[in-house]
Amino acid sequence: MPELPDVEGFRRILAEHGRGRRIDGVEVADPGVLRGVTVPRLRRALTGRRLAEPERHGKWLLARTDGPSFLLHFGMTGRLVPAAPGDPPHPHDRVTFTLEGERRLRYRDQRKLQGLRLATSDADLDEVLGGQGPDALTVDRAALDRLLEGRRARVKAVLIDQSVLAGLGNLLGDEILWRARVDPARPARDLDTGERDRLADALRGVLRDAVRAGCVPARPSWLTGHRDAPDPVCPRCGGPLSRDRIAGRSTTWCPHCQAGRPPARRTTGRAARP
Repeated sequence: MPELPDVEGFRRILAEHGRGRRIDGVEVADPGVLRGVTVPRLRRALTGRRLAEPERHGKWLLARTDGPSFLLHFGMTGRLVPAAPGDPPHPHDRVTFTLEGERRLRYRDQRKLQGLRLATSDADLDEVLGGQGPDALTVDRAALDRLLEGRRARVKAVLIDQSVLAGLGNLLGDEILWRARVDPARPARDLDTGERDRLADALRGVLRDAVRAGCVPARPSWLTGHRDAPDPVCPRCGGPLSRDRIAGRSTTWCPHCQAGRPPARRTTGRAARP
């Protein structure tokens, strides 16, 4: 699932291939990815407009032009793909932008859980982004304290709540908590000073490395590199990993390194399937 590092990679693709270029055409192969805008209106609004510097907030990519803007959300399977004029379309290419210089950018998405929105005013942008928390890349220790303060919800649930902190998904949430040695089921408000210190450090470090990679990398030294194994083990202590559901999402953690979870909720040995 695309998370903040992936969308930052898509922002760079849009900047490299689109910034300063005129949109010569908008081809919509599947209107099912358009949210609140028709195909004719989207074409009228964007054709002939010149793309400006793109922005990102959390998992949202904001494509500004010299007129209206459009926003892309990639859901679980979305991507932004540059294409040459002769490249054949992919079955999951939903919208293709033809840019001056015969460049093309394709919004590709298999499951179509999110899509593209048109914003003609600041009010339109605020309607989409106004409910988002601060972008996770901008959060320091003091800001993290404010976000966690008084929250009874489990810390994993808080981290992946986009209205609290924008950009973190399931993989990043688990990776950050594993790095910080924090039990994902702990109430956020109960974390002590040391846990919050480690959480802030892990948030910065994981995001820095993941943004550099353009994804949440499945490295052997990362929890992400082990979570989908049939019998996953912790890359730090070698013990068995456990799985459960928190906030409706599959959660992977090490019961040894991330101590503090109530024993009744532990699944050790062969990991249970979500």
